[in-house]
Amino acid sequence: MPEILAAVLLFANAVFNLVVWPRFFPRIANDPRARDAEGRRTPFYTVHVVLIAIAMVLGVASAVAGVVVLVA
Repeated sequence: MPEILAAVLLFANAVFNLVVWPRFFPRIANDPRARDAEGRRTPFYTVHVVLIAIAMVLGVASAVAGVVVLVA
């Protein structure tokens, strides 16, 4: 039974990360703080893209771990 709970929590985390975080990208890309006066990307943009990428990797890792828990 604890394995099922662990799998459910891992899948919930995966769904959250893979559904919620990517939706922030268009907002970040269109934010005036994302580009400087010359049109170059700012640290604001870079930091947020890195955060989104990390969340996506964690989401995939959680989904894989959830499958491993269910199969094992």
